[in-house]
Order: sequence, then structure tokens, then C-alpha cells
Amino acid sequence: MADYASLGLTLGRHPLALLRSRLAKKRLITASELLRLPHGRPARVSGLVTCRQRPDTASGVVFVTLEDETGCMNIVVWKNLVDGQRAELLHSRLMGVEGVVERDGEVVHLVARRLADYSALLGPLAAASRDFH
Repeated sequence: MADYASLGLTLGRHPLALLRSRLAKKRLITASELLRLPHGRPARVSGLVTCRQRPDTASGVVFVTLEDETGCMNIVVWKNLVDGQRAELLHSRLMGVEGVVERDGEVVHLVARRLADYSALLGPLAAASRDFH
């Protein structure tokens, strides 16, 4: 926690490695597992929110990048879900996402159907995202 508080990163174990058993009980898979799933498969993931982007050209779609101990995940949040789960989208430090895999070759996105805020699992860990609007 001291590393994250002072540097925003750690060279030690990733915080989600310490929470993995609890996340697995919620049936939340890792980024590396997500990358192996086929197009159209439902999936549930969680990760630290590292970036939120809402480009002007995206018609209200928000792109979220999550990070866990195995890598990063690209999340697509369509406008109707942005409107319906605004609090979870904007305030989660540790976000859970239930969605469907969208694969185009090696590029994998998870199209969100439901968001969850698991930030309480982080305790006092200071994890901040970079947000672009």
C-alpha cells in the first residue's frame, strides 16, 4: 500500500494477486483467461481501473481499461449502460464487469452488460485512474 500511495505502482505483488481467491469465488476470471475465450462467450472479470475514455466521436460510449495481476483488459460500455450504471462506472477503483467477448483476431474486448463496484475489497489502497473526457 505504501508503494501505491507514494508511487502509484509497486514492484512487489500486484494487489489483485492478494485478492484472487476472493475474486475466484465470485467467478471472476483473469485478463489472461479472458484473452483465451472465443468470440461471443460470456465472461466475468475484475480489475483496477487504470483509464476511462469517452471520445467525442464515440456517441456516448466509454472505453475502460482494467488491470489485474496477469495483464490489462479492454472494456466497452455502451451509452445505455453508461446512463444506467453511472456510479459504478465513474467511482469504482476495482470494477467488476459481466459481458460478452468481442474478438477480432488478436484484439479482444469485453462488451459490458453489467458493472459492479468491488472497491471495498481494496481497503485503504490508493488506486487512481487516468480519465479522459
